[in-house]
Amino acid sequence: MNAISRLFKPRSVAVIGASADASKTAGRPVAYLRKHGFTGEIYPVNPRVENIAGLRCYPDIASLPAVPDVAIVALGAERANVAVRELAARGTAVAIVLASGYGETGDVGKRRQMELIEAAGRMRLLGPNTIGLVNLTDNIPLSASGALEMDEFPVGSIGVVSQSGGILGALLSRAAARGIGLSKLISTSNEVDLELADFIDYLSDDDATLVIALYVETIRNPLKFRAACLKAARAGKPIVAFKIGRSEAGARAAVSHTGAMAGTDRMYDALFREAGVIRAQTFSDLLDIPAALSSGRVLWGNRVAILTSTGGAGALISDALGMSNFEAPPPDAETANRLRALQTGDEAALDRNPIDVTLAGLKPDLLRGAINTLLDSPSYDALVIIVGSSSLVMPELMVGAIKDCMPNSDKPILAYVSPHAPELAALLNRRGVPAYMAPESCAAALGSMLQVSRWKEPDSAGHATPVVSVADIPVGSLNEAQAKVLFSRFGVPSVREKIVSTPQQAEQAAFTFGAQIVLKILSSEITHKSDVGGVAVAVPAAQAGQRLTSMAAEVTAKTGVVPNRFLVQEMVVGGTELILGMHRDSLGTAVLLGMGGVLAELFKDTTMRLLPPQGSLSREEALGMAHELKTWPLLDGFRGRPEADVDALVTAIVAFSWMVSQMGDRLIEAEINPLFVLPKGQGVKAADGIAVVRA
Repeated sequence: MNAISRLFKPRSVAVIGASADASKTAGRPVAYLRKHGFTGEIYPVNPRVENIAGLRCYPDIASLPAVPDVAIVALGAERANVAVRELAARGTAVAIVLASGYGETGDVGKRRQMELIEAAGRMRLLGPNTIGLVNLTDNIPLSASGALEMDEFPVGSIGVVSQSGGILGALLSRAAARGIGLSKLISTSNEVDLELADFIDYLSDDDATLVIALYVETIRNPLKFRAACLKAARAGKPIVAFKIGRSEAGARAAVSHTGAMAGTDRMYDALFREAGVIRAQTFSDLLDIPAALSSGRVLWGNRVAILTSTGGAGALISDALGMSNFEAPPPDAETANRLRALQTGDEAALDRNPIDVTLAGLKPDLLRGAINTLLDSPSYDALVIIVGSSSLVMPELMVGAIKDCMPNSDKPILAYVSPHAPELAALLNRRGVPAYMAPESCAAALGSMLQVSRWKEPDSAGHATPVVSVADIPVGSLNEAQAKVLFSRFGVPSVREKIVSTPQQAEQAAFTFGAQIVLKILSSEITHKSDVGGVAVAVPAAQAGQRLTSMAAEVTAKTGVVPNRFLVQEMVVGGTELILGMHRDSLGTAVLLGMGGVLAELFKDTTMRLLPPQGSLSREEALGMAHELKTWPLLDGFRGRPEADVDALVTAIVAFSWMVSQMGDRLIEAEINPLFVLPKGQGVKAADGIAVVRA
């Protein structure tokens, strides 16, 4: 048995610094172990007390009669480090360090944290600054959380891993109040050793856990996290994560538009997507979504039947589902006939969706018939049952009718409790029917179930491409022409252009490109040229020299920089403007695709993919990025527009991603904006570009 397995199922637990006062934090672990039925040995350690809760209390770690599998260290930070060293010397498998005052408190705490790691040696550590863990499956609470004051908890199949101790207690108490069963709860906090990924890995193998819920503050080891999440996905155990910190400034001042649009939070989106993790958008989702997923039912489509006994609530659910791209079609002819056959009077409307069965809460036979008919129907992939106020009279009738029908189908079944009746929702949850008090929660739960069924594991091997020579590429912030040379070397073509210095040269070059041209300053110092008057579009060729002179004056006035070189470019018409860029941070390196041009940051219609450890994105991944854009219809012949050369766009995305992969850390920033996607068969052209290269 490895150390983490011992942590969850210890034969013996020592509590270092245990207090005889169960109202104190140091007194809770022993009290909770006794209260919730731990059957192993408990060794309280406190030199000033002889007996705690009927247990012999030992004066020090050396006096313990046996080596404990797990020790809960309930001492202040300085004394905790000493205890950890002594526990490690005795061979304890894991120590849970409750104390704060470590890395979260500044430089002194960071030094103390390093001393803690050194003291532990090969012994595993949970924490510090943790509230511990709770194994509900086996009645083993290794925690000081006040939530354990409750007498009992519903045991279920949702494992929770939180980087916040307080949130662990909040989820435990909220789940208990809602009748949602949990299996294991772990607070990782400072993660000097054991971290999110370690527990995801463990829960992936845990027979009692079917769904994993994460409360995430930061991911310290993205590759390890990704590997653990993929293991869980392969085991059929969905992961739902709530990531705190979405409101961070994130989009720090950056050379490129990509840097402004691809902040840390967007990188978490990309990482979660790659790892098969469902992102909870609200804190309540962190229980709502796992509650539905833990049913084990799979949602294969987006057609939902809504069975209601109250029209207003039916409209709420229908609207919430519609906003999440679900459909609520009317019953097919055969299903409608079967529903009509159930009527015994005029009070039911059973041939439309929502399907209204008035007072069905008091007519369980009618309810069972309607439920079974809708579950049998080929028109629907899932069923939402609205539990109305009539069910408050005899809730067991409604709950029993739903429960009786569940074995007849493997389609997802959810309940929306329309009145404010938390006890009724808890009853449904305890009976295995995911129940919600908000219409939006039903939509979020079904949306996540659909996301799970449609997820495909990414190709992590990467796609190799011949190495491209970049030895002659300059270092530093490249000007536009140099950046496009770099891009074209990897296979992204650019517009035709010439570098000029004088008005005469500008006019001469302009006539080689047609009646109208684009004129720009060429500078490595000024990257956002449009902001300072450094870009002119649709300039008549005959006026190129005159426009160059006025542009130079305007840019000088606004920036104090006197431009001495300019670009004369062909003017591209009939294309769709996109932005293609890269972003790198501690989570990895990502390629961004989005709506381009000067409004890129305003509309932020973008999608991102993390690069594999080696190689480029695949063509399938690149095409998937294009399909995810709201702008996609413009590429697909929207309202008579010619279809765009999507195949050339895919080639450009793959080529760009290979450039980013090959150059690695040498490439600080890179962006093409706009990348013109021309009509089908005409290719793509990079019309502007930024690149920053380090030596």
